Amino acid sequence: MTEKMGLYKCNVCGNIIEVIHPGAGQLVCCSLPMEELKVQTSDDSSQEKHVPVVTIEGSSKTIRVGSIPHPMEKDHYIVFIEAISPDKKYLKRKYLNPGDEPKLDLKPNCSYDEFTARELCNLHGLWVSDKES
Repeated sequence: MTEKMGLYKCNVCGNIIEVIHPGAGQLVCCSLPMEELKVQTSDDSSQEKHVPVVTIEGSSKTIRVGSIPHPMEKDHYIVFIEAISPDKKYLKRKYLNPGDEPKLDLKPNCSYDEFTARELCNLHGLWVSDKES
């Protein structure tokens, strides 16, 4: 069974899809089952840091990728950063390109005090961090 907002990757062509409406079938691309991208929540001791870091200053909320800035190079970069409401009804996503700063600013009038921060690295997969209260 797939889950709403689950991400799947084809290991042949590299397509990545997101589930909009969950179902019981198997997702297939290039005649092979797609691999579900597993959520990672803890950085190891490598130089690159991936876990989204949420900062709140007054009414401003910002999501940055990693406790130290993540590389944004042609061959290694963050594909997107997003904030997801607890009920998964609301999503703010920012797509990035090499050279962009890996951060997402949420508008001061964002009414959610609780949300999940998620990002996708083109090399190291899907990373999630819940906002700390």
